Amino acid sequence: MRILLALVLATGLTWAQEPASLPWLDAPDAIADFIRTATIEKLEAIPVGVTRPQRAILPSGGPVSSVVVKDLKPGRKGGYWESYLSEIAAYELDRILELNMVPPTVERRINGSRMSAQMFVEGCVWLKTLNGQQPPNVAAWNRQVHRQRVFDNLIANIDRNAGNLLVYRTPRSDGKADWHLVLVDHSRCFTSTKKMQFEMKQIDRPLFERLKALDRTALDARLGKLLVDGVDSLLARRDAIVRHFEQLAAARGEAQVFIPE
Repeated sequence: MRILLALVLATGLTWAQEPASLPWLDAPDAIADFIRTATIEKLEAIPVGVTRPQRAILPSGGPVSSVVVKDLKPGRKGGYWESYLSEIAAYELDRILELNMVPPTVERRINGSRMSAQMFVEGCVWLKTLNGQQPPNVAAWNRQVHRQRVFDNLIANIDRNAGNLLVYRTPRSDGKADWHLVLVDHSRCFTSTKKMQFEMKQIDRPLFERLKALDRTALDARLGKLLVDGVDSLLARRDAIVRHFEQLAAARGEAQVFIPE
């Protein structure tokens, strides 16, 4: 797979955590409950995406104005595994790992079918439209890119492309805008493959420790019913990722591999 998301190379920078200002972070549970129960006023076709997602318009005045819904029963379609449940699993795992990259995603019944419903994040732009621009906080952006690569390998994402990499920008006092990576479109994830699609060179310590701490019992309770083979393949990929970084650190030195907290 061609890696579409590149690091911004820079020197003389120290790491700084990106501002936690994505629109769902203050009340993710309330937003999820609203998405799960709000009346759908109308459905609109979305002109992009091979899985034919739709945009469901919700009542005005709520925390979310619309959601992206996918009616994808688990199974193979066009040579690929597809499942609306994988969309939900990606969000749940994002929360467990405290990544804050996948918008709130829940299951709900629409027109008699169970589907995934994901918050439509207003104000995002496609990453590809920012070509040639540089984020004001390069170190924080690079940290997000490293996290994206680890996450996509963990969930066996074979379909990361320019059509599902979004950027949400928040204004800064200096007139610039911080970039926040938003990840969508995970219906083809969580298969049994062990292949790592993305090169992994660095990881931040907090994420590495949370990866190591993933617990089968807790994962089974939260994700088990969403995944085709339970959490077995997920944990096998986790083990491979942890070994990869431990071996990389032994060869190159921990300072070259682990981004400090």
